[in-house]
Amino acid sequence: MMASMNDAANTELELLDNIVWHSLCGPQAAMATGSQSIRRYARGFSPLIGAKDAEAPDLAELAPYCDAGEQFYYSGWSGQAPRGWRVDVDARMEQYVWDGDAPSPAGEVEAIRLGPAPAAQAMALVELTHPGPFGERTPELGEYYGVVDDGRLIAMTGERMHAGGLREISGVCTHPDFQGRGLARRLMEKLIALQLARGQTPFLHVMSANAGARRLYEKMGFRHHRQRIVRIVTYVGG
Repeated sequence: MMASMNDAANTELELLDNIVWHSLCGPQAAMATGSQSIRRYARGFSPLIGAKDAEAPDLAELAPYCDAGEQFYYSGWSGQAPRGWRVDVDARMEQYVWDGDAPSPAGEVEAIRLGPAPAAQAMALVELTHPGPFGERTPELGEYYGVVDDGRLIAMTGERMHAGGLREISGVCTHPDFQGRGLARRLMEKLIALQLARGQTPFLHVMSANAGARRLYEKMGFRHHRQRIVRIVTYVGG
């Protein structure tokens, strides 16, 4: 019985090796556009691309679903860009999976559920803090919560990708004037508790160079899973 449970857990974690694709072909297929071998989130959602063969994406096949000048994030590929595409950034990121107990509700922060209405404020906070790929419709991908001070959104986090029992925590950011108060951490703990109550496994991504965030996530209870190549690419047309 224990072996079966471990096998199931390992099979689920294998989804992380190509999590964008599994999300776009699975629970979030309605938010995707593309072909049977390569897909992207629809316009307005997070600018992410996933391919069935993560190491050899057919970006030319995705071109009809893109506008010239659109910029995307892609993980797992290090080959040459095909005609019509440009690689803007080559970097590394880390995947972390929750491995702790359920967070205590004692530290919860007063938060509001974000939806379409505060999209402009969410985008303004993203532009200021750069938490990663985010679109004005990204809060439709899951539960997003924020902290408001005097009518202004000052902290936010929510759920983005979803495959199997895995649920990503993303969009973690705090206005510079309100950092150091633990707002983002408490919002994350709220989501982690929610996901664990659903029977899901929280995971997240963080850039390899962000040592401070990595230490925080490990202290919270996240376990390092693996390092991934991540690229920012632009469809230039043609």
